[in-house]
Amino acid sequence: MTEDLTPAEAYAAARARNAEQATALAPFREMYEFDLDPFQIEACQALEAGKGVLVAAPTGSGKTIVGEFAVHLALLQGRKCFYTTPIKALSNQKYADLVKRYGNDKVGLLTGDNSVNAAAPIIVMTTEVLRNMLYAGSQALSGLGYVVMDEVHYLSDRFRGAVWEEVIIHLPESVTLVSLSATVSNAEEFGDWLDTVRGDTEVIVSESRPVPLWQHVLAGRRMYDLFEEETDHGGRGASRREVNPDLLRLAHTENSRTYNPRDRRRGKMIREADRERERRQRSRIWTPGRPEVIDRLDAEGLLPAITFIFSRAGCEAAVQQCLHAGLRLNDDDARRRVREIVEERTASIPTEDLHVLGYYEWLEALERGIAAHHAGMLPTFKEVVEELFVRGLVKAVFATETLALGINMPARSVVLEKLVKWNGEQHADITPGEYTQLTGRAGRRGIDVEGHAVVLWQRGLDPGHLAGLAGTRTYPLRSSFKPSYNMAVNLVDQFGRHRSRELLETSFAQFQADRSVVGISRQVQKNEEGLEGYREGMTCHLGDFEEYARLRRDLKDRETELAKQGAAQRRAQAAASLERLKAGDVIHVPTGKFAGLALVLDPGIPAGRTNGHRGFEHHDGPRPLVLTAERQVKRLASIDFPIPVEALDRMRIPKSFNPRSPQSRRDLASALRTKAGHINPERHRRDRSPAADDREIARLRTELRAHPCHGCDEREDHARWAERYHRLQRDTRQLERRIEGRTNTIARTFDRIVALLTELDYLRGDDVTDNGKRLARLYGELDLLASECLREGVWEGLNPAELAACVSALVYEARQADDAVPPKLPTGNAKAALGEMVRIWGRLDALEEEFKINQAEGVGQREPDLGFAWAAHQWASDRGLDEVLREAEMPAGDFVRWCKQVIDVLGQIAAAAPKDGDSTVSKNARKAVEALLRGVVAYSSVS
Repeated sequence: MTEDLTPAEAYAAARARNAEQATALAPFREMYEFDLDPFQIEACQALEAGKGVLVAAPTGSGKTIVGEFAVHLALLQGRKCFYTTPIKALSNQKYADLVKRYGNDKVGLLTGDNSVNAAAPIIVMTTEVLRNMLYAGSQALSGLGYVVMDEVHYLSDRFRGAVWEEVIIHLPESVTLVSLSATVSNAEEFGDWLDTVRGDTEVIVSESRPVPLWQHVLAGRRMYDLFEEETDHGGRGASRREVNPDLLRLAHTENSRTYNPRDRRRGKMIREADRERERRQRSRIWTPGRPEVIDRLDAEGLLPAITFIFSRAGCEAAVQQCLHAGLRLNDDDARRRVREIVEERTASIPTEDLHVLGYYEWLEALERGIAAHHAGMLPTFKEVVEELFVRGLVKAVFATETLALGINMPARSVVLEKLVKWNGEQHADITPGEYTQLTGRAGRRGIDVEGHAVVLWQRGLDPGHLAGLAGTRTYPLRSSFKPSYNMAVNLVDQFGRHRSRELLETSFAQFQADRSVVGISRQVQKNEEGLEGYREGMTCHLGDFEEYARLRRDLKDRETELAKQGAAQRRAQAAASLERLKAGDVIHVPTGKFAGLALVLDPGIPAGRTNGHRGFEHHDGPRPLVLTAERQVKRLASIDFPIPVEALDRMRIPKSFNPRSPQSRRDLASALRTKAGHINPERHRRDRSPAADDREIARLRTELRAHPCHGCDEREDHARWAERYHRLQRDTRQLERRIEGRTNTIARTFDRIVALLTELDYLRGDDVTDNGKRLARLYGELDLLASECLREGVWEGLNPAELAACVSALVYEARQADDAVPPKLPTGNAKAALGEMVRIWGRLDALEEEFKINQAEGVGQREPDLGFAWAAHQWASDRGLDEVLREAEMPAGDFVRWCKQVIDVLGQIAAAAPKDGDSTVSKNARKAVEALLRGVVAYSSVS
């Protein structure tokens, strides 16, 4: 209250208000209907003071306001602002937002597909576009004052993350950087790096959600609160949150209840009545079906909701289940509005394509307020779903996790069916960071009082684990930066090798590696102090005890080595004896559970690699199948034969013998005991120990006895100190190797890449050759392979459709790795060219191995994937959509996405290929772009 202020305080407050009115922030704040949060004001003030900012805040907290203030400042100062996003959908969305605020003339868009008003002062673009502009030295960079990097935590992405670091490192010093990130646990570390490479950077971290989030578990008919008392609603309040005891009791009861139809009761299987009783007991709690969940949320006023299902097919199935259940979430007026919007947005789609795309089924679900959202959908369809959801005309969306990556689709509730997802290699628990990202969609600012995260009950669910996911609000940002061939030639061209190396050592990856070295270095220092103490403890007045200890150690190592050699030799002898066994041999198994007399039924598999039901399996040696004297049929292993085995006698095995028949086993075992039960196996004589005749051991023992310290009364005390010294010294050397491995790692990788490029005549010292200049214009995972194909003329003489097929191999990667079915390929020139591309890749792969460039570390050229070649060829040959999609067995959204990536690389090839002489590649690459950019591929681009 101003009435409570003293005159001096009132005067100071008035001056502060007047000072604020004089800032650029004051008129900017008036552009919004709501007041800015403290973290937004703090970040905007830092920007206006000329500092860069890193803003780390939860999803939906409004951190993009800070990016929009950078746009505001750029326009006030007559400078440019580039607003970068990780994906085209986000760029399109942000472009639409800024056009509404500033008008078409001031805002442009640059993505792989679109170029709209490229000369505007405000340009929205994908991060790759800005990276390419920096390397090309584009004139568009002139007058650039601000760069906003939205979703900057993408630099952790192992496939594309390096692009973010390239941009941050190479932006001119005069550009102010605005970095917007999800809440990460090492924001200060990232901010320190930004401060190092970009200058004065303010780190602003906000961990409070603008809309409180309530966490629930839906089990059967009951919705349980996850926490007994959620005082901080998913934030980091001071009060401790306890897991709901009712939920803990439920989990304990349900998870401890077992049902196994093989349980035996009085020697018999459980009767059907008992099974039915067990089923009735278990039916008290169940996992609700998808229509049931939506119906429940609707009844409790918790729609609109996004249900995350980690499967495209699962999303489509969920929509169908809701339709079959008769769910209707829209009234007649909403249905009419949905149809109007859909028909307007899809008017450009040819009628003959609508049926192929599943348009009518999709529209029916939309009219009922239900939709799927995943990467396999046509981009136009996804954009319509997003628009209808934001307008409140779609109330239930079933989505894969890609929806959580920045698309502005907040909901009142978020549902997670499972806490496990396929990560490309195995089914793994979702991380706290992923849980935070997914549930961050719940709660619409300015609309909802609170948001709700609902996890469906699954047998085995651990409420404590779920509470850990919900309570851990952050995850660490880890650099995925790795040098590439294209990056190397561009850097050397601009800065030379030495300066390029220095630049790469400023990467966040190296920054993190260097910081991790600090702790290891401290441990090395402590170890060195400990070594001094141990050295004093082993000091002997009679001589050099360190030398004496080394002799003892050498003697022990030699004895151990010989013992291992002896054991290996015995195993080899035993394996060789097993390989000599034949069916009908009577043997004595020397040890193990089945020791004693046995008859060989099958000598087993020879040592080596065999093709089993799980693929190739490895065996140490033969595994004979035997019948023991106790009537057991067992397959033995080499471990049962520590010594060689010899046949004691021979027996005929009846043709009628059935190892599964107890009577057959009994009869043959009886015959075995009669035939050979009286034979006593010869005792195996162990060979003389190799150590007894070893000259090296004799020499070491002689030197040991002659050493002065051998006669010391405290010899064993000194030896104990010497042993500690040796162990600590060994550990210290391992730590030093770790330090060496982490120091200059990026620069060493760069050196290897430069060496390979020099071998291939892309670089000559600090000079980039004509081959290198061509490579500098090719961006992508297989940049070097594309360049080599151009150099060797692999694509000369191909028509546009054939060229599209070949270029598809540079970008396409099958979702299911190691597909057993060979891909269908176009015939003729295209097939020959694809074969030549694979041959060139094989040569490059061998070269990379020679130069120690490791694909497992994210560097190098993967094998080209020919799985999209047929589809690209057919589409570029003007085949119909129905025919192409049917033969490709691919969803429309995937088909469009891969076509656009092929178009992008074709554009690069058109620019990089020779323009003079007899070369047809550049001209045909442009024709291939025109051939691909039609129908479903053309009208799915947002303009």
